[in-house]
Amino acid sequence: MTTDEDIRFDKDMLGVDHDAGVFQAARERMTAFALATSQTDPIYLDDEKGAEAGYGGIIAPPTFCNLFTGAVARPDIGLQFGDLSFHAGQAIENRSPVRPGDTLTARTRLKEVYPKTGRSGKMVFEVWETTFTNQRGETAATVRESFVHRSKTQP
Repeated sequence: MTTDEDIRFDKDMLGVDHDAGVFQAARERMTAFALATSQTDPIYLDDEKGAEAGYGGIIAPPTFCNLFTGAVARPDIGLQFGDLSFHAGQAIENRSPVRPGDTLTARTRLKEVYPKTGRSGKMVFEVWETTFTNQRGETAATVRESFVHRSKTQP
């Protein structure tokens, strides 16, 4: 079993906010994303329906901020474990609607690093939480992502 003592990384990085990028919510990108993800609710495609729903026009589908997570700049935590890493999953919490023209500022923080032993052997999970805030100071979404690190060859 892997223990916390086996995990070497910069522990001073835990819980520290880092600037992670600025992203534009363009109308065309929002509607293209809605169509590509089969989000056919008229509030994502029709300004009149969005206004009738109380949004003043269209809004982005709930998982829209997922488009930006691949471009989020995360600092290197100096993790010394394994020689293979991959994305293990994510969860998106929507807090306020994203509207066309919004400027979303991302801040990310390392939430936790923990060991686990699975069928493929020892692994270390690195969990980041990224918050997207619009130009009005409203939190639009919080995205929590996990990454797995392990060795290509297991003993």
